[in-house]
Amino acid sequence: MMTNSTLTSLDLGDNSIGDNGAPALAEALKNNSTLTNNSIGDSGVQALSKAIKTNSTLTTLDLYGNLIGYSGAEALAGALKTNTTLTTSYLGNSSIGDSGAQALSEALKTNSTLTTLHLEYNSIGPNGAQALSEALKINTTLVTLHLYQNSVGDSGAYALAEALKANSSLATLHLEGNSIGPKGAQAISEALKANSILTTLYLRGNSVGDSGAQALAEALKTNSTLTTLDLQGNSIEPNGAQALSEALKTNSTLIILHLEYNSIRTDGAQTLAEALKTNSTLTTLDLQGNLIDDNGAQALADALKTNSTLTTLDLWYNPIEHNGTQALAEALKSKIVKYRRRE
Repeated sequence: MMTNSTLTSLDLGDNSIGDNGAPALAEALKNNSTLTNNSIGDSGVQALSKAIKTNSTLTTLDLYGNLIGYSGAEALAGALKTNTTLTTSYLGNSSIGDSGAQALSEALKTNSTLTTLHLEYNSIGPNGAQALSEALKINTTLVTLHLYQNSVGDSGAYALAEALKANSSLATLHLEGNSIGPKGAQAISEALKANSILTTLYLRGNSVGDSGAQALAEALKTNSTLTTLDLQGNSIEPNGAQALSEALKTNSTLIILHLEYNSIRTDGAQTLAEALKTNSTLTTLDLQGNLIDDNGAQALADALKTNSTLTTLDLWYNPIEHNGTQALAEALKSKIVKYRRRE
């Protein structure tokens, strides 16, 4: 491998390379490498980072599920400051924490090639989110940021929201499972009113509730770039669904809306059905596990008779019985809509 000039991809995932093997790989590193789940710790990452500083071909570095802490993250940050080819980095499921996130943030302020960064499952809290936010205000190349299953909380969400008001490149933001409540959702909604770049926002598994949904709905009335919004598992009830429904009547860009495993119930389904009668852009609506009964299904079926854009409606795991199913079946006779109900 030291002299190989043709190898473009090397996948060594799920081996036991460890810190001792990492330096040897660092010497031979020439192009895309996958080193997931290999028990590589900080010293091994430091060796790899030295190679990355001068490497001129590597575009993807996958270190998911290793043992990276602060010093490893710091070393990678140093490499990112000089490397000019790396576009994608997988650093999820490690122990980077706030201090590691802060080190990487400093690199993002000067790096001009990285477009995708995975930092999921890294125990990053508000301080780490704050540091990343400061970097996002300056960085102009990062397009996708994965921060799901950390603990940024409302204050971290607020910081990221402030960054979104100034950022000119980030199109996809993953914030699933980050203990974000109504206040954090409110901050993000204010950012969406000003941001014209973000197209995909994942907030599933937080606790934004009705008030958070209402705030996001207000943003949807004026936002013209967001195409995917994921609010699965956010304790949203009929009032939140009502607000989102009102937004859908005027919004002309949202294509995919995930509301599964909330509690919008039949009342919420009925208000969404009214929105579907006039909305002309939504293609996917996921309402799994929302306690929607026959009456809600009938309302949705009635909307499908006039709606001409929805292609996927998921009603899996709702208490829909014969009457609701029959109504949907009648509506689907002239439609090409994927529909699921509880078996």
